[in-house]
Amino acid sequence: MDCIFCKIVNGDIPSYTIYEDDTLKCFLDINPESNGHTLIIPKKHYKDLFDIPNDTLIHIIDTARNLEKVLKEKLNIEGITLIQNNGDAQEVKHFHLHLKPYYNNNELVDVKEIYEKLK
Repeated sequence: MDCIFCKIVNGDIPSYTIYEDDTLKCFLDINPESNGHTLIIPKKHYKDLFDIPNDTLIHIIDTARNLEKVLKEKLNIEGITLIQNNGDAQEVKHFHLHLKPYYNNNELVDVKEIYEKLK
């Protein structure tokens, strides 16, 4: 399988991982739309919302809630947008949830600098 997210899960491609457990991997988007833009992916390959089991989906949402607290505490975010695409709107065909922090002033800084703040 030639899935970039599966390669990240397997360690073939490095990532700025900010949380990981047996089921999920959460890492900073390397082309962020805002500082702290995070992707939550299941380690097992599921194509989209219609393929993923409910228990995994619930775990992803619970993890998003916990990460929002971390982003608020360490990056002083003022809000968050959750984005999940399917079908032609989905660039990578591996289920993923975007956590896109909102700031009144969104001056992007280097992803590595954000990673250091979140470690």
